[in-house]
Amino acid sequence: MATKMTEEQARAYWRRNLSLMVKLLVVWFIVSYGCGILLVDVLNQFRIGGYKLGFWFAQQGSIYTFVVLIFIYRWRMAALDREFDVEED
Repeated sequence: MATKMTEEQARAYWRRNLSLMVKLLVVWFIVSYGCGILLVDVLNQFRIGGYKLGFWFAQQGSIYTFVVLIFIYRWRMAALDREFDVEED
């Protein structure tokens, strides 16, 4: 059963939640924009599964990264919810 948080605890909870989201979005931005657009020429020198690496990041890598980041967010938020005693049954 979740307990009622104080105003200070609620601020700390949301600050940590927003911090986690920003970090994960920065990773996604670097992978999708950086690897898929900015560094595409450098990465295209390498191949993965027969495709140029820059092309792979632009077409598949950013999607895979996003899915992995969703699971990381879920895992980290579950831990944060337990820490602040606000987990759902």
